[in-house]
This record gives sequence, C-alpha cells and structure tokens, in this order.
Amino acid sequence: MSAPTAAELLDFVRRSAADPELIASLPLDPEGRTWVRLEGPGGSEAWLIGWPPGSGTGWHDHAESVGAFLTAAGTLKENSLAARLPTDGWKTLELSEGVDRERELTSGKGRAFGQNHVHEVLNESTSEHAVSVHAYYPPLPRIRRYSRTGPVLRLESVERPEDWQ
Repeated sequence: MSAPTAAELLDFVRRSAADPELIASLPLDPEGRTWVRLEGPGGSEAWLIGWPPGSGTGWHDHAESVGAFLTAAGTLKENSLAARLPTDGWKTLELSEGVDRERELTSGKGRAFGQNHVHEVLNESTSEHAVSVHAYYPPLPRIRRYSRTGPVLRLESVERPEDWQ
C-alpha cells in the first residue's frame, strides 16, 4: 500500500466532514478545543477538532508530514507563510514582506499542504463553534511551535506525539 498523498488526505477530510453523525458526535467545550482521533486512510493520523469562539492554534508546522484540513461547521481562518523555511538549525528568522497568506475557510472549504507548512488556524467568531477534520501523513513526528512579532518568527518549542496523544 502506498502512502496517501495530500490530495487523498483532502478527499478523506472532505468525506468525513460531510458525515453529519460524525460531526455531531464531537463533544464541544465552551472553554477549549476538543478533539477525537479518527482512522485515517493508509496509516495516516486524523482528527476531528472542535473550536470554541476565539480559539486558535498559534503558529506551528507539522514537520515532515503532508496534510489536509477542512471546516465541517462554522468558519475558520488560516494565516500561513508562502515561504520555504529552513527546517532545523535556527531559533529566529526575519520574514520578508509579501510572504503572508490568509484564507477564510467556511463550512465545506479546506486545503491540502506540503511538508514544513507554517500556519495558524483561528476561530474568530465571538459566538459560534467551528468543527474541522484534519489528516496527516506520515503520522505527526513532531509539531514545532512558533511565536511571531511583526516579521520575526521565533521557534519556541518542539512537541512530540506523547505530548498530545
């Protein structure tokens, strides 16, 4: 069996997000994000995630994994960088002008992404939960978390699977 592509992961999250029973099964918490692990295609890691109003991920990447996510309910905003960053050996980078990208992902909208994709995902609603489906391959080896002040991106921490499973 071959590894799933980003396009196949996007197809999986699209089909999963269209399953009303699955979406309704996610417990929602007004204080914090909630998640349930799903069985992804071809050995991928997949998650159903609930986003209370005002929640977000902060800037991060998924290391060597490719991935896809799709909003199943509500609206999410993705801020991302259209720049290839060095993967290791740095703590602080100054970003060039013009690398910022912004997407509004309403219900049924999603995207696939390649390795080392740096982004943040936000539910900017003040009153409505959002729900999304995410898939990654290979299963996440690590997540690098960043802080950002203006054009300066700083590596803050590296999480491993035991930190979130």
